[in-house]
Amino acid sequence: MLLASADSFGYRLFFLLHIVAVVAAFAPAFVWPVLNRHARLNAETPVEGNAGPVGSAALTGVMNPFVHGSAIVLAGLFGFALIGMSSEAWKFSQTWVSMGLVLWFIMIAIFFVGLVPAQRALREGKVAAEQRLAMFYGSLHLLLLLQLIDMIWKPGL
Repeated sequence: MLLASADSFGYRLFFLLHIVAVVAAFAPAFVWPVLNRHARLNAETPVEGNAGPVGSAALTGVMNPFVHGSAIVLAGLFGFALIGMSSEAWKFSQTWVSMGLVLWFIMIAIFFVGLVPAQRALREGKVAAEQRLAMFYGSLHLLLLLQLIDMIWKPGL
């Protein structure tokens, strides 16, 4: 059932929502390393009267996993809605779509199984969690790059 053609307002609206969800989902993965370094440097010079968390632990309140995790899920759902609305230009049976689905599931798994527990551990003061966060954010960087390559070059098309 065709709901909209690829040049319709509905298709463009879902495309916009897809892009906004991707930005909301992955912005923290790119901002966190910079903020983390800044927070660690500031933690070395304590400020009098600051009773709150210092260093990387101070960032966990800013990096809300509910918002970013939901955005990763919505980005994929909007993407699949675009395929369904594409006037048969794109099909779920195409290789690049299948690769995108696999990469999306891996991103969701890394986020909810790795990143969220690591953020929770960092909030609880476990120092080793900082290295796990860096690893998981790096993995998300790589997966985003692979996802972009998949969507731009569309292998198997």
